[in-house]
Amino acid sequence: MTVKWGLIGASTIARQFMIDAIRSQPDGEVVAVMSSSAERAGAYARENEISRHYGDLDALLGSDVDAVYISTTNELHLEQTLAAAKAGKHVLCEKPLALTSTDARRMVEACHAAGVVMGTNHHLRNAGAHRAMREAIRDGRIGRPLAARVFHAVYLPEHLQGWRITRPEAGGGVVLDITVHDADTLRFVLGDDPTQIAAVTQSAGMAAGGLEDGVMTAMTFSSGLIAQTHDSFTVKHAGTGFEIHGTEGSLIARDVMTQKPVGSVVLRTPKGEEELSFDREDLYARSLRQFHAAIRGEDQPSATGEDGVWSLAIAEAALEAARTGRTITIDPKLEARA
Repeated sequence: MTVKWGLIGASTIARQFMIDAIRSQPDGEVVAVMSSSAERAGAYARENEISRHYGDLDALLGSDVDAVYISTTNELHLEQTLAAAKAGKHVLCEKPLALTSTDARRMVEACHAAGVVMGTNHHLRNAGAHRAMREAIRDGRIGRPLAARVFHAVYLPEHLQGWRITRPEAGGGVVLDITVHDADTLRFVLGDDPTQIAAVTQSAGMAAGGLEDGVMTAMTFSSGLIAQTHDSFTVKHAGTGFEIHGTEGSLIARDVMTQKPVGSVVLRTPKGEEELSFDREDLYARSLRQFHAAIRGEDQPSATGEDGVWSLAIAEAALEAARTGRTITIDPKLEARA
């Protein structure tokens, strides 16, 4: 059975990554795109060889699409997901799922009640590098994990700045844009959940409207592991990386916090250093393959709706910690609390 996809949002990320990922699946087809601007939808459809375009959400959901990919601004995800679930469409939604974890839970529950698959587009857990790190930890190659460090400070390209640095009401700011990814990647690689977080945010001159364009966090995980993260929109010359340090060794990954299947992972133990091999499959193609398997009832999305609730709850707690100067308890089923 061919899975017919409709794009909700004529976005850059869909053009750069998702359209090709869908088309790379033997049972995947992009049949429609919707934008609040009918003119933009039409131009986008022509540029990307999509047969149909809509300027209205109901029109798209009333068509024969089987699944939707939502990549609109964050404040629109809730309403669009609820409408898609009501229409019986499977949903793959960009992160963060919503502006609050309470709304994100509503989305997950609506899709569950409607019997449709819901996934969160946390692309980094689809990277071969992170999967190799996860496997090394599971195999005991670094002993018991003690600490982790994620550095994901980059420079936000001018063509992506827009609402991310000017519109708090749309869910702008570096925490909802990047820290959510760190949170999900840490959970995935470690197989562990954070319980508390402290954070400090920064406004270094790019973001406006009271939004943050830099943040550092410190987290405690249920196993006792501690982790730190650094995220930024304003750092031009730093590479990205991910380190995990255990009782018997360390994993040192470089240039892996990216949308491309690149970077390196080194295992460091008393025996010396070993560069780990890993597959270089396109992250989004892997995500789509697993999502299609979930539609067939053979698997679940690589990042489920519940995973999206978790990452948003962690981001919420980070923002609350920065605002109050307190360490915040993280619970995806409850409001983050001091």
